[in-house]
Amino acid sequence: MEQTITFLLSNFTLTFFVLGLIAALISLLRQRGGGVAAEALLSWFLFFALGVTFLYNFVMHVFFSEMAASFIGWQTSPFQKEVGFASLGFSVVGFLAFRGGFGARLAALVGPACFLWGAAAGHVVQMVEAHNYAPGNAGVIFYTDILIPVFGFILLWLRYRAGSTSSDPARLSAASRL
Repeated sequence: MEQTITFLLSNFTLTFFVLGLIAALISLLRQRGGGVAAEALLSWFLFFALGVTFLYNFVMHVFFSEMAASFIGWQTSPFQKEVGFASLGFSVVGFLAFRGGFGARLAALVGPACFLWGAAAGHVVQMVEAHNYAPGNAGVIFYTDILIPVFGFILLWLRYRAGSTSSDPARLSAASRL
């Protein structure tokens, strides 16, 4: 059990992504309609894969900075607090975009995408130059830094393609009956 909890918390980006998929599945089982699937997937992705993940990242970098640095293969640095507070901002925008319109959702994806893709590039540099293969640098985090934004943009595109950019379930149900 301890190993499972350690794995889930050490690979929090994957953990919260999967929790978002589970929440979307539960939402889909309760509703029907054309745009509902894309809406459920996108909204729960924003809530968990961005909102909760970046809130967790904030807590770890600000309040448990030594543990976070060790996991990544870093020395503790004052910059961790800055990463933590940037993560708090991404978290808040992710939560706001959960039921927001297209613009809020696009903004919630663009900021973290820039951050995560930049972090992935930094991970590569650390792997090549410093031979840093710590789990927080070269493990699941590296791959989710690349794939989470890609998945988010795909979901936003699918949601946009499905119709109304409103996240109001009543409007979605009405629109899907037309």
